[in-house]
Amino acid sequence: MGESTDKKIEEIMRSLLLIAVFMFSLSLSAQDTVRYIGKTLSNVDYHHGQLSPAIGVHNIQTLRANRADKNETSSWTYNHAPMLAYWNNQFYLEYLSNPVGEHVAPGQTLLQISTNGYQWTEPVVIFPPYKIPDGFVKEGKKDTARNSFAVMHQRIGFYTSKANKLYALGYYGICLVKGDDPNDGNGIGRVIREIKTDGSFGPIFFLRYNHSFNEKNTSYPFYKSSGDAALISACEEFLSNPLLMMQTVEEGDRNDPLIPLQKDFKAFNYYRLPNKNIVGLWKYALTSISKDGGKTWPMNPTRAPGFVNANAKIWGQQTSDGKFATVYNPSEFRWPLALSVSDDGLKYKNLLLVNGEISSMRYGGAYKSYGPQYVRGIQEMDGKPADKNMWVTYSMNKEDIWISRIPVPVKDKETRHLNDDFSLNPLCMQSWNIFSPLWCKVETFNQSLQLSDQDPYDYAKAERLFPESKKVKVEFAFTAGQQDHGTLEIELTDGKGMPCLRIMLDSTGSILTKQGYRNKSLGKYKANEKMVVTIELNTASRFYTVSLNGSKPANNICFAPVASVERIVFRTGSIRHFPDAETPTDQSYDLFNTEVPVKNARYSIHYLKTKTLP
Repeated sequence: MGESTDKKIEEIMRSLLLIAVFMFSLSLSAQDTVRYIGKTLSNVDYHHGQLSPAIGVHNIQTLRANRADKNETSSWTYNHAPMLAYWNNQFYLEYLSNPVGEHVAPGQTLLQISTNGYQWTEPVVIFPPYKIPDGFVKEGKKDTARNSFAVMHQRIGFYTSKANKLYALGYYGICLVKGDDPNDGNGIGRVIREIKTDGSFGPIFFLRYNHSFNEKNTSYPFYKSSGDAALISACEEFLSNPLLMMQTVEEGDRNDPLIPLQKDFKAFNYYRLPNKNIVGLWKYALTSISKDGGKTWPMNPTRAPGFVNANAKIWGQQTSDGKFATVYNPSEFRWPLALSVSDDGLKYKNLLLVNGEISSMRYGGAYKSYGPQYVRGIQEMDGKPADKNMWVTYSMNKEDIWISRIPVPVKDKETRHLNDDFSLNPLCMQSWNIFSPLWCKVETFNQSLQLSDQDPYDYAKAERLFPESKKVKVEFAFTAGQQDHGTLEIELTDGKGMPCLRIMLDSTGSILTKQGYRNKSLGKYKANEKMVVTIELNTASRFYTVSLNGSKPANNICFAPVASVERIVFRTGSIRHFPDAETPTDQSYDLFNTEVPVKNARYSIHYLKTKTLP
């Protein structure tokens, strides 16, 4: 062979080798990278994203910010970044707070406790505002601290030690002027304190300092001087765990040798695969896999194929049924809050709704984004709820704090028609999806499912899935506690949450149905009198009838076409469309009259039945 032929063969072999390496890397990627393989995507024109809900999710508000409160713990109106633990048969929820806006001092961290996830204690301060030493100047900056206070910022809020002691964690950062960053590595340091079984707290200690601070110029002692052997041991456990230290990378020193991956990836969390490998997740749905317990991450974190997620947190965990779940905002905005399930922890196959509501932002403030966001669950050492369900916490609009109970196993379809009778089985509420603000509660009461509403800007909502139907009969009984105030709207919707009919109880005792632009009267209701409503719907013809207490059915036409229906919605207010994708990013104004409850309205649902019509 000639020299030119040899070169050609060499080039072909090199090309074949490159192709083989490329195909091998693709094979590894396909095996080892978290990915979304489902077809469902969210539509940000709707707060619910047109997603079908995971059955039985209960969304519960734990804190409603109210500037008029005399108690400073709930009068501050920037509340965000909640964390969750389950210990001593109780839920513990930590969140950080500022008076008005993000990174605007002073900052503090608060704690709430619940035995069941539904009723929560009033928040108490666990890490109070911290005064920055006068005269402090950040490296490379000119702004000088004078009677200045720190802000708090932490990506990890709890640690349960091997001795089964629960500790709260917080971080004091420094923002001296607008635009300053508490996560530039030039803050004060991370603090820790014990939460005791009786609800009291141990003293505050510094767990780790940033480079400008030490025992001599800080207000709390270093943990090694505590004299508490259990605390010292817990701190050493924490500092030696790369999966925990990875969660401190944003606030810590940029050259901290205890942090495995010194790169600007945010809001790390992780879970373990059956083969013991560790899946890491960051903002933007970045992901990587560690095969040595989190000490190294061979693949540079890259966006998980198929996942849609922006600059908001994503949470992943193994669920009690052996499957895996991620919870996140599947859009470039911070709504809706959704869930995806995987059998193996790598391939996520569906996208279901967790919370598709956006409460009105009552107070303007710096960097307060709309929507349910910054979700966090319970990390592996911080307990397993007794009910074996998945619990996650998040903020709404960086203003109010919420928690969601997600039933395990996760279901998205109802296969049997309904016969939910609350007088016979109050536990049937477990299969309803509820949205329950503190001033608009949804709860079982007096052998019924009760929706109450005294919030001038929010509503209570309960919905129930039933088998997808083109022809269906729906019957329910309700009692209104009043007829001179309040509103209740009832809708039948398709799988994307699009309503085809709406029945309304108004504040004058009238029952109406929506007929295009106009409302049509169906009759009257009276306070404290039980009423039975029967609806028969044919989605093909778009006609439906409504009968009240067995009266002659009234004929109506759907105000919007749908191919089928599969859920019913009860809501103590009108549907919301604000904000939307075109809404300005920052809200600089406050809403009026948000701080005093309005006259309470109550509606009790006694039973709900559905069946297919021939």
